[in-house]
Amino acid sequence: MSVTAQPIHGSYLMPSLEHARVADVMHAGIVAAAPDMSLTQVARLMATHHVHCVAVGGISSAAGGESLVWGIISDIDLLRAGLGTDSGDTAASMAVTPVVTVEPVAPLRDAGELMLSHGASHLVVVDPKIGRPVGLLSTLDIAGVLAWGEA
Repeated sequence: MSVTAQPIHGSYLMPSLEHARVADVMHAGIVAAAPDMSLTQVARLMATHHVHCVAVGGISSAAGGESLVWGIISDIDLLRAGLGTDSGDTAASMAVTPVVTVEPVAPLRDAGELMLSHGASHLVVVDPKIGRPVGLLSTLDIAGVLAWGEA
């Protein structure tokens, strides 16, 4: 039996790279791990939600009041900890991927350039009005625009 790939055309709902904003393609919401979660719990969280990174969050006291503290555990960070090449035994200690942020209104091209300059596969999307993460942008999200964005 032979399977032939059918040509698929872009959606009129997907903007082009030149017109897209981060909010147009980001994944709203964040899959989060508590700082004290184990390697196994973080792995289950990623596998259950089919994601390549999770945020690590918690409230801590800082100068001037309480603030949200968070980091990122990428799939590579998890692999490194799981193979024992890093001693990460909690989510807080596994979160070694630098957090790079972007605003939802930022042009998608600028976000892609930010990813390249920081070597980041994910950006945390932060609402500047509330100072909290509202979503994630991945390289795969940008690939979707490159593949299906209007010509």
